[in-house]
Amino acid sequence: MIAPADMTLDELRLALAERLPTHAVFDGWSKAALTAAADELEVPADRAALCFPGGAIDMIDAWFATIDAAMIEQLQSLDLGTMKIRERIRTALLVRLDEATRQPDALRRAITQLARPGHAARAVKLAWRAADSMWRAIGDTSVDIAWYSKRTTLAALYTSVLTAWMDDDSEDFADTRAFLDRRIDDVMRFEKFKARLKPEPDRHFSPVRFLGRLRYRLQAG
Repeated sequence: MIAPADMTLDELRLALAERLPTHAVFDGWSKAALTAAADELEVPADRAALCFPGGAIDMIDAWFATIDAAMIEQLQSLDLGTMKIRERIRTALLVRLDEATRQPDALRRAITQLARPGHAARAVKLAWRAADSMWRAIGDTSVDIAWYSKRTTLAALYTSVLTAWMDDDSEDFADTRAFLDRRIDDVMRFEKFKARLKPEPDRHFSPVRFLGRLRYRLQAG
């Protein structure tokens, strides 16, 4: 194993990303959280800061990348070939949700950051990356418009599930899981009609509407 002091910035970024959520629970996605994570690895805080030039949003990006990687690893260990496409999608969503919610308070703070004005583009990018990772992990080989439509739809579904999760106080997030089951048909519509994108107006992925709902709920809370 490479000693933290000898790591490249990319390697150090990954090592820090795996530790940041624990500290973000208490300090938010802040310099204090990064310093605490750097102390764990016994590396200077100023060197750790070089891994995240964009500050909090870069820390969240790096953490989400570790979630995607953990999700892919889990899905690769499953016998997805025996599942119907609907069950593959559901499994991928549940695995990613389980990975993301291992640190629920850190995730809530991350979503709060992403809901801030000016972060909409980054939020969309991260949702798209998560959707792409899920589709690839379950063996998607689509091309052209189907490739884009599937990811657009799954990104919409995943962000709507996160919205439901933010308000969910049920045991083991049972309400969120039930919500997911009700919305999974949105993705299946694009599996049946790969050549065209025909989302219902109220279900089309709107980053502005999604982030607006989060800001309203955070302010109301």
